[in-house]
Amino acid sequence: MSEILVLYYSRYGQTEALARQVCEGVDSVAGMSARLRTVAPVSTLSEATTGEVPDNGPPYATTSDLAECAGVVMGSPTRFGNMGAALKYFLDTTGAEWMKGSLEGKPAGVFTSTSSLHGGSETTLLTMAIPLLHHGMLYVGLPYSEPDLSTTKSGGSLYGATHVSWSRDGDRLSDEEKRLARALGGRVAAIARKLQD
Repeated sequence: MSEILVLYYSRYGQTEALARQVCEGVDSVAGMSARLRTVAPVSTLSEATTGEVPDNGPPYATTSDLAECAGVVMGSPTRFGNMGAALKYFLDTTGAEWMKGSLEGKPAGVFTSTSSLHGGSETTLLTMAIPLLHHGMLYVGLPYSEPDLSTTKSGGSLYGATHVSWSRDGDRLSDEEKRLARALGGRVAAIARKLQD
């Protein structure tokens, strides 16, 4: 069984909800399984240290997760049209993997959540894609053959799966958002399997 790393940062639960849908999509592909990981939060105080790994939820990612998996699907909430600092901080620690070419030729996809329809979701997806492209990964988006891209009134993009929370609490994804997140996970997993064959 080959694994796809589903790596995310989530502050209020919406991005985690998308990540879990991506995992379902990965798990739907024969011979593939999702490895769900999150990243540690960062502090604005330079003296602060990160807390211990929480008792519940997925473990914190390590750079070895990147090398061990056949592909990556990465997600973050939108922060002014960019990925969250915690995910960027983790990516900034992957120089050794870049030097070794650990991710070269592996498929990668991205997902995000934002509080408003025009809140920068597509630019966030692209900012997450840039370091993955620097690692030599093969970027996987969502094609228009996914019918939900043409009908959604909330999240969804050719660049990856998205969720719009409309500034409400909770992780209530629309049906279209769920299907698109699962489609993204399934596409990355299916491409990884073909590449391995």
